[in-house]
Amino acid sequence: MVRTAELREDDVVLEVGPGLGSLTLGLLPAAASVVAVEIDPRLAAQLPRTVADRLPALADRLSVVEADALRVDALPGPPPTALVANLPYNVAVPVLLHLLELLPTLRRALVLVQAEVAERLAAGPGTSAYGVPSVKAAWYGSVRRAGSIGRRVFWPEPNVDSGLVALDRRPPPPGDRAATFAVVDAAFAMRRKSLRSALARWAGSPAAAEARLRAAGIDPHARGEQLSVEDFTRLAGTVPQDG
Repeated sequence: MVRTAELREDDVVLEVGPGLGSLTLGLLPAAASVVAVEIDPRLAAQLPRTVADRLPALADRLSVVEADALRVDALPGPPPTALVANLPYNVAVPVLLHLLELLPTLRRALVLVQAEVAERLAAGPGTSAYGVPSVKAAWYGSVRRAGSIGRRVFWPEPNVDSGLVALDRRPPPPGDRAATFAVVDAAFAMRRKSLRSALARWAGSPAAAEARLRAAGIDPHARGEQLSVEDFTRLAGTVPQDG
């Protein structure tokens, strides 16, 4: 993971869920500093001791924040420039999206997630895996699969395979993020229906949804899985119609 992250010597790395610190010990020599966010108070207290025992010369590079990564709203020290983490699988997507929104200084992310989630995050329009996580991640940057991880490298061994996902930050599409995400949620809530039907509640009526779709240059009979993040942003920016 450290090698794949392609860290620079001046990077400030954010790690979520460091646990016993195996990844932390790999990150510290490769970056200027590491901020580790750990929700478990016992693990959060132990991590500095582990680093002091194993890498005493680099112990001052580590900061530990005892917090829920889904609710953290500020971090100590310089702003993080890279996210490298083995994310808790049950909240991987919400944590990733929250941190990308909270920390615009993050230029790159490399996260280990469940293989199925990795496929969804990196999926492109028109594929079966494409959905809400794909579009929302694409708002923040270019996403790709960066490798597969077998279950035998973990202890205890999980019942699922894992995958690495890399995100390279780029400027978001011109538009409002919250408005765009609202359209994305509405479109995929009924992903088998046409956008004219799926967006009826969001727009006010099927006719109003069709008018906004046409105004955005989108076929009302298309489905959400066919639209790129730029399409959704353009649709969110259309003027509401009566009816």
